[in-house]
Amino acid sequence: MPLNNAPDLTQRPPRSARVRLGGYVILPRMLDKGRATITGKNGEYHYNCPMDQRFLEFTGIDAGALKKQLAAGKGDGEVFEWILKNAKQKRTEPEIKAWSDFVCARAPEDMESRQYFNGIQSKAAPKREDISTWFDLLDVDDYASFGGKA
Repeated sequence: MPLNNAPDLTQRPPRSARVRLGGYVILPRMLDKGRATITGKNGEYHYNCPMDQRFLEFTGIDAGALKKQLAAGKGDGEVFEWILKNAKQKRTEPEIKAWSDFVCARAPEDMESRQYFNGIQSKAAPKREDISTWFDLLDVDDYASFGGKA
């Protein structure tokens, strides 16, 4: 079944991890990657990556079940309603905001993560000194990967 709303991530990046749906960061980006994976247009992007798993764990949603909703052609609003009904972890708005704010501010926590982070940054934006969080790195890497000079 063709997905009319599936992005082609070989041509442009998914939405920023900062973009929110129902207050949740990561979710719109994950939906883009899921739809693109279903249509074989995910390029270098991976659905159910460790970042996606943070959202899945926080909500108690199964990645495979969510992917089935995307394969059915559901839009963001319909998928969000499905998440609200099927989440094992029913979260309040303040909990969602606190979690999203925390995830937005995450930075590498150990030397191995810092080396990985620095390796990507040195390719994507070697002269930038303002890249400190994982979301900063994703945004600049997406930009550089599609021809932008950071």
